[in-house]
Amino acid sequence: MSKPMNKATSGLPVSVCIPVKNEEVNLAACLPLLGDFDDVVVVDSGSEDQTVAIAHGAGAKVVQFQWNGQFPKKRNWMLRNHAFDHPWVLFLDADERMNGAFVEELRQVLPSTPHVGFHVSFINWFMGAQLRHGDVFRKLSLFRIGAGEYEKFPEVSWTTLDMEVHEHPVLKGTVGDLKTPLEHHDFRGLKSYLARHNEYSTWEAQRFLWLQTAPREAWAALNERQRFKYGNLHRWWFAAFYWFAILVLKQGIRDGIAGFRLAGLKKRYFHEVRLKILEARKGGN
Repeated sequence: MSKPMNKATSGLPVSVCIPVKNEEVNLAACLPLLGDFDDVVVVDSGSEDQTVAIAHGAGAKVVQFQWNGQFPKKRNWMLRNHAFDHPWVLFLDADERMNGAFVEELRQVLPSTPHVGFHVSFINWFMGAQLRHGDVFRKLSLFRIGAGEYEKFPEVSWTTLDMEVHEHPVLKGTVGDLKTPLEHHDFRGLKSYLARHNEYSTWEAQRFLWLQTAPREAWAALNERQRFKYGNLHRWWFAAFYWFAILVLKQGIRDGIAGFRLAGLKKRYFHEVRLKILEARKGGN
């Protein structure tokens, strides 16, 4: 049974920040699992469903954010403008699920860690099936407030997304890895998945094009995996290579039909990125 939020001090030095817009389905499943955290903040972008009511009903704080099309976007805006109660912030999406083992690892690790941030890994669900293989979802979503913020790109015309998606936190200090995974379980279905990834592929294509003329420091800031991706996104073989890598090299094939379906959609995604790059180079809209 979940614990009520914000009723007593939990002892965890972590504030949880959940960026949302029209997330009533996922948020209703996410918030009840956060009873160990006494500072839970939902930052909303004018939701038109029951998102805000669900957040208030669970005892979370609600902050409204309206993007003006300029820097900063939602997460960086919160880092710059909101006073969190604790020195650490965990940026949690509404389709990500907390668990007791993760909380216990935070209690054990954070009091004495020399790191300023931690990568969090996820067990992915797709079309109702849990995926145990393939490309493990992992991101730097827990870090000390004041250690840094998300990357800044000249992306005013890149996208209509008001929240950092592929931007990574740039921190001053060392970064570790938490061992306990969370679950990534989106209840909104394929329609939402495909719509989001259409926006994401546009963003990726624009970032690729920007990197072609960006200063050397921009490439130096990328990790090895990013350098490989943005060095080859425009090549005809990249989508097929990624499909092969997650199915065979990372054994996504062991997840059965769900693994095949997800790999196929990932292949389609990177093919769309390439086509958008080619279109932009030819002067298309």
